[in-house]
Amino acid sequence: MKNITPDLQAHLDDGTTTLSWCWRIARADGVSFGFTDHDRTLSFDSTTFEPESGLTASEVRSGSDLSVDAQDAESVLTSDRISETDILDGRWDNAEVEVWRVNWADPAQRVLMRRGAIGQIRRGRLAFVAEVRSLAHVLGQTVGRTFQATCDAALGDARCGVDLEAPAFKGNGTVLDLLRDRAFTASGLGGFTSGWFTFGTVEWTTGTNAGRRAEIIAHDVSDGIAVLTLLEAPVRSIAESDAFIVRAGCDKRMETCGAKFANIANFRGFPHIPGQDAVLRYATKDGGHEGAVL
Repeated sequence: MKNITPDLQAHLDDGTTTLSWCWRIARADGVSFGFTDHDRTLSFDSTTFEPESGLTASEVRSGSDLSVDAQDAESVLTSDRISETDILDGRWDNAEVEVWRVNWADPAQRVLMRRGAIGQIRRGRLAFVAEVRSLAHVLGQTVGRTFQATCDAALGDARCGVDLEAPAFKGNGTVLDLLRDRAFTASGLGGFTSGWFTFGTVEWTTGTNAGRRAEIIAHDVSDGIAVLTLLEAPVRSIAESDAFIVRAGCDKRMETCGAKFANIANFRGFPHIPGQDAVLRYATKDGGHEGAVL
């Protein structure tokens, strides 16, 4: 239920209104932004809502069921506050959004219309359209554990317990030579065997990607030089001499948990559950269908 103040209600009942939309967006990195479709700057709740990068909103689509309500917000890519690089880099993914209806003549008269999160972003050459999803989208996310053969814990979290800051699982490197847009040779990792950092992460400490993380899909060693291949090419190009911190990865198998991390007591998978071959198997005369362990 919307909480409309008496002053705003009186303004709405007057018949002649001075209303505008305001969006407050808080990204996952802690940076907040304010935008409005009004033609001048508005301020309230310690947030400045700028018209220069204002968003143009579609109608709000909502229903009485548990489906995800949505609204589209369109804006241009000419602002320093909203750049195509940041969108590609994922900095706006799942950002928290508040949509306000504000009396621009007196911003103290306002009402919070909806809360949500940034969903799909469609980009063009000069503009983008961001989907603002309602809080109902959280209901579609998987909650709880997954019954699967491999481990469902994230390496290094509280359930896993592995210390990724230990010297055995962490290294400092520097880019020597760029092989492709997402593959490069690196120095400083000569003490680690091939594959040690596969499925791990790279955290850039210098260069244009400083502060960003990327997943590693392959780690090879050629003539004593480490070769790292990232899962995806960074939005900002990698350059020679870029420094980074690399941490070991895990393929979620029980054998790797024991041999690589000596952490079998914290393994969070179910390695003995039947696989798809057991589901598709049919009855035969040679046995194997008496309920024994597969």
